[in-house]
Amino acid sequence: MQCVFVQIRCKPGTGYRVAGDIALREIHSELYSTSGEFDLLMKMYIPQGEDVGKFINDNLLDIPGIERTLTTLTFRAF
Repeated sequence: MQCVFVQIRCKPGTGYRVAGDIALREIHSELYSTSGEFDLLMKMYIPQGEDVGKFINDNLLDIPGIERTLTTLTFRAF
């Protein structure tokens, strides 16, 4: 499994709904509200052999209210 972090910027007033929609899909390991440029921070595990971009596109980016995302790939835990 590939661990990735996805920062999510929501359209104004949609953060709680977007978070609820993500929770219903059960694609995340952890989900937090944050301050700053992005509204949510999601930790997720991509199944081995899956294309990260396609997996995120197919499972996350069709949620209404998501304006922008920033994905950070991880390589090794210390």
